[in-house]
Order: sequence, then structure tokens, then C-alpha cells
Amino acid sequence: MVGYARRNFMVPVPRFATWDAFNAHLEAECRKRRERTLRGHTETIAQRFERDRTALLPLPEVPYDACDKISARVSSLALVRYRGNDYSVPTQHGHLQVLVRGYVHEVTIACGSEVIARHSRSYAREAVVYDPLHYLALLEQKTRALDQAAPLQGWQLPACYLQLRRLLEARLKHGGREYVQVLRLLETFKLEEVTQAIEEALELGTIGFDAVKHLLLCRIDQRPPRLDMENYPHLPLAQVRTTQAADYMSLLATRSNTGATV
Repeated sequence: MVGYARRNFMVPVPRFATWDAFNAHLEAECRKRRERTLRGHTETIAQRFERDRTALLPLPEVPYDACDKISARVSSLALVRYRGNDYSVPTQHGHLQVLVRGYVHEVTIACGSEVIARHSRSYAREAVVYDPLHYLALLEQKTRALDQAAPLQGWQLPACYLQLRRLLEARLKHGGREYVQVLRLLETFKLEEVTQAIEEALELGTIGFDAVKHLLLCRIDQRPPRLDMENYPHLPLAQVRTTQAADYMSLLATRSNTGATV
């Protein structure tokens, strides 16, 4: 059936935007073939199959995992090799034994019963597929390597992230570390949620990891933020002088003069 499907359903080579669209095409072609009556038979393929179904074994209770499985060891660079390509895992799993599952469009890596990494499968040769989030815990301790870190090269983030980093490094002694801590919020929260919190922090002038995290949690919990502005000494202080009784008298005089003019 593999050869039949290749010759009849995939010649010429089909082109689809997604795997789901390609699978839907194959399913439609298979269903169309079920309605055909082959030479020498009076029943369609679907009718013959229903008669044969009674002799088939029951389906297994657990769905079949259609993938290639291999055991591998994580390198010192937190990389796992599969089919000639390297895929990253969180750095805390270095030198551990893991199970790699290679699907058509995805590669998953599990340590014990926990899936520690998911990547889009690469069909190139000797490619390195990074997930920048896997290396942030290490970069938090080595912030001077932030600009040279290979896993972060080509990581496209909104412009507000670069603006936040510049302000943090300019105003705080450990601004690089706080910037990495902000990036580590992406390990738990969505990119859109963290981006909105950063934009709000920049608008308020509260430049810091604690402020971004507080604004992020308040947005998720749908509650108003309560920032202690004393934690941000670089903000300009508001100068408010003490109100005097004479100020009220001047306001009353101004009001009476305005009424007389009218």
C-alpha cells in the first residue's frame, strides 16, 4: 500500500503549507478509493473491509507512538545528537542519559518520564538546533557571555526587550543579570504576556525585574498593580509644597473677581 499511495496520491509531488493539510489530502484520497470496485469483485473496497473487520484483532489500548526512538547522552554543551543533527536541552541535564523520539516534524527529548525539550525536526546535515530558553539559567550566572552566546544568536525579540536591557545596564550595577531574569519569565509565561509587562514597566519608568514580574502577575490576575516607588531611586521625585491658608483666600478672591466681571 505504501507504493500504491506514493504512485497514485503523490505523483506529481504535492505541495502543502502544513503537514495537517497534507494528511487531510491523503485521507480524502483513501476515502475516495474505498468507494471503488476492483476487477473481479462485485462489492466496493469499503464493503469488503467491513466484512473482514470481524476477523481483525482489537486495537491496542494505548495508541501507537509513530516515531523513531533512540537512547543518547547529553553532551557538555547541553546538546543531544539525533540523525546527524544536535538539539539542545536545559543545561541542568548535562551528561545525563535521555530518550530521543524522532517524529516526522518534531523531535522530543525525555529524561526519565519528563519531556525536557521539543524542537522542530531538522532534515539538514550537521545542524545545531537551539532553544535559547535552555541556556538562560547558565547565562544568569555568566552575564558577560550574553552577547557572545551562540544559542541566543538570531533570537528575534520585540524592540522593547533591547530598550529594557539598555536601561537596566545603564542604571543598575547588575543590570545584565536582571535582564536575564526577565528573559527567564519566558520559561513560564507566554511571549505576549511578558512583552506587555515590559512595555508597561517602560511606560511607568519602573525599570527592574521585580517591577516587570509584578506587572505581569497583576495583568494575569486582573488586579491593579501596587508598586513601591521607593525601590526606584532614579525616578524624579515630585515636589509638593505644603498648602497654606492664604492660598485658599487667594482662590476665593479670584473667584469673586471673576463673578464680578461676568
